[in-house]
Amino acid sequence: MFTGLVREVGDVVGFDGARLTVAAPATAAGVDIGDSISVDGVCLTVVARDGSTLRFDAVPETLGRTSLGDLAPGSRVNLEPALRAGDPLGGHYVQGHVDGVGSVRSVEPEGDGKRTAFAAPAELLRYVVEKGSIAVQGTSLTVAAVDGTGFEVALIPHTLEATTLGALQPGDRVNLEADVLAKYVEKLVGR
Repeated sequence: MFTGLVREVGDVVGFDGARLTVAAPATAAGVDIGDSISVDGVCLTVVARDGSTLRFDAVPETLGRTSLGDLAPGSRVNLEPALRAGDPLGGHYVQGHVDGVGSVRSVEPEGDGKRTAFAAPAELLRYVVEKGSIAVQGTSLTVAAVDGTGFEVALIPHTLEATTLGALQPGDRVNLEADVLAKYVEKLVGR
């Protein structure tokens, strides 16, 4: 379980399509082998730690459902260690189970921030509501607007600086996770 509050932006130093290696000094200092880390919104298990470097395995199931396969040395990734008992919940409940891959439609300046629009799969959009929560690349965000093909968020300067979202360009693929509460409500109401 995560909160969607990115704790560090790491640098991909190696990825062979199965083993992902990320330089992440702050995150590496506080984790052990077997711990869960959200990497661009994908819950991955630390399989090795060497100083400030973490290694993760990415199986075909993960690569087929996320944008992790797009990573290469030099890519930057959002990182968040798993929530521990007693930690404050400052974002929203994020599982690290990506619901779909979307893409950036547009990025427009808006005051000191940016208004960013995303195209999203229809099966995910049914859980997206204006002023609701969504995780984009593992970052907890508030939905500013929704239409039939996607949604928009208003990114504040802190988010632009503390995550990889400030570097997004139209066409970039992103991992999306809808608010898990909406999925549970749908299941319960469907009964």
